[in-house]
Amino acid sequence: MQLGKLDHVNLRTRNLDTMVAWYTSVLGMRAGDRPNFPFPGAWLYVGDQAVVHLIGVDENPGAGSEGDLKLEHFALSATGMSDFHTALTAAGEKFERRDVPGGKIIQYNIWDPDGNHLHIDFQTSEVA
Repeated sequence: MQLGKLDHVNLRTRNLDTMVAWYTSVLGMRAGDRPNFPFPGAWLYVGDQAVVHLIGVDENPGAGSEGDLKLEHFALSATGMSDFHTALTAAGEKFERRDVPGGKIIQYNIWDPDGNHLHIDFQTSEVA
């Protein structure tokens, strides 16, 4: 077996519409086709790949609850770091830029409306 890249992340949320709006406006994903599951949700795409699956729930989605699984973060690679930085700043989004020591990656750490941590990774070759 040889693992490839991350296929998708599945997140439970009480704030389905807000989460869809954030992932589409801040990260430029698009909402797309989703199987006809018997529960609310949305699939958010990058190109032809549904990379974020959201499940709408009424109860606590589990983040920080004892005994529930909690995702620390997930990461996506990207290009266009300067435009992304400008867009985050213009939108008033909280972010932390980190140059990975000894690496060739610059991370933009951001948090979605439910507080899920993700980072968008850019190659250092994008720095002018």
